[in-house]
Amino acid sequence: MSQAPVSKTIDAFVDQNSERFLDELKSLIRIPSVSTLPDHAGDVRKAATFVADALRAAGMENVEVIETAGHPLVYADWLHAAGKPTVLCYGHYDVQPPDPLDEWISPPFEPTVRNGNLYARGSADDKGQMYSQIKAVETLRAAHGKLPINVKFLIEGEEEVGGEAISKYVPEHREKLKADVALVCDTELFAEGLPTLCVGLRGLIYTEIEARGPAKDLHSGMYGGAAPNAVFGLVELLAKLKNADGVIQIPGIYDDVEPPAPAEMKSWRALPFSEEEFLKSEVGSSRLTGEPNYSVLERVWARPTLEVHGIAGGFTGAGAKTVIPAKAIAKVSMRMVPGQDPEKVVAAYKKFVAENTPAGIQTEVRILSAGPAISVNPDHHAIHVAAQAFADVLGKETVFIRSGGSIPIVGEFAEYLGIPSILMGFGLPDDGLHSPNEKYKLANYYAGIKTIAHFFEQYGEQSGK
Repeated sequence: MSQAPVSKTIDAFVDQNSERFLDELKSLIRIPSVSTLPDHAGDVRKAATFVADALRAAGMENVEVIETAGHPLVYADWLHAAGKPTVLCYGHYDVQPPDPLDEWISPPFEPTVRNGNLYARGSADDKGQMYSQIKAVETLRAAHGKLPINVKFLIEGEEEVGGEAISKYVPEHREKLKADVALVCDTELFAEGLPTLCVGLRGLIYTEIEARGPAKDLHSGMYGGAAPNAVFGLVELLAKLKNADGVIQIPGIYDDVEPPAPAEMKSWRALPFSEEEFLKSEVGSSRLTGEPNYSVLERVWARPTLEVHGIAGGFTGAGAKTVIPAKAIAKVSMRMVPGQDPEKVVAAYKKFVAENTPAGIQTEVRILSAGPAISVNPDHHAIHVAAQAFADVLGKETVFIRSGGSIPIVGEFAEYLGIPSILMGFGLPDDGLHSPNEKYKLANYYAGIKTIAHFFEQYGEQSGK
């Protein structure tokens, strides 16, 4: 595909500075900014300072490390492109814990290059992708001497723990964050080398169910057969939530589900997807599960789901201890699709738990977070420009997909700022996010910088909104 002279300058600058760009990313990754662990609070702050310094070095202005009740936010802007659109760039610098450590081939916070991939915690989620946005700004300034559009950055340090600070900040600073579109680089390509824009995200309701039986742990020899067991009661309740085919049993849960449009279904069927390869390379189990009348992509993108993430209670140490547990807790989440109302789903869920709690057991449902599904209009002008920029860099037509995951900030940008989000990710399905040996393909890191720079350039040239 032919490119304008400035575009060639962009690509050349990234190629010439690739080693430095990698060294900088490695320095950021070496900071163990694990937001969920209090012992790493200092590291999270160090990462925020690193990001702020990188934004200043890239030529951004009004850079702030913003204090919150939790971990800091980082803000920056450059607003000198009169009459041009404004893009709000989002990403996060916090990461998941690296456990289990013994499964890592190389240390999780010592980035290591193997087979063209950068292995480290946070390499793909989201330091590598977020840093591409900063390097794109630097690249454009080198090519143009200025930016072709107005740019704002809002980078958070709590994405992996619920994003409480940014959720409070966005509605309180609508004018400051005003933009035409947001750019979120925290997703993935559908397949290697295939430019991909995500136009739909499932919503997420995350809950805890606490079950209580006897007043205290009891000796099973003395009380077994008469006293209610909190762990067993909780397991019995959880088993009623979903049947063996993966169909959620909560009445009304599917009433408001909006099915994908025929054109969307047609495009999904044309994607290079192998159920066998998905099972073997990504899931790694003996078989796939879920609603039998729906394809795998429908099940992970367009159907509600319910999952149990963990159960705690009773005795789990070495050896034997014959107790009847007094208390047990389960972490349970539901993914929602367009059409579903979180409040309505939560009410039905609580009612089901109350009506199906076993005899002798008391339950309490706690809602830790709840956010709706999000869909983005693929006909928005900025989406078209982003798709073309992506295609120009990777040399293939951009595909539009949904994601089974949830990015709450996308909904908040839509609700409070009234702007759509371009979900432009450069990860791969096998990058192992949240798992040992997380990786990020180096070629995708550089392609990400180029694609973002091309998008900004083309968006500025066309000046459409």
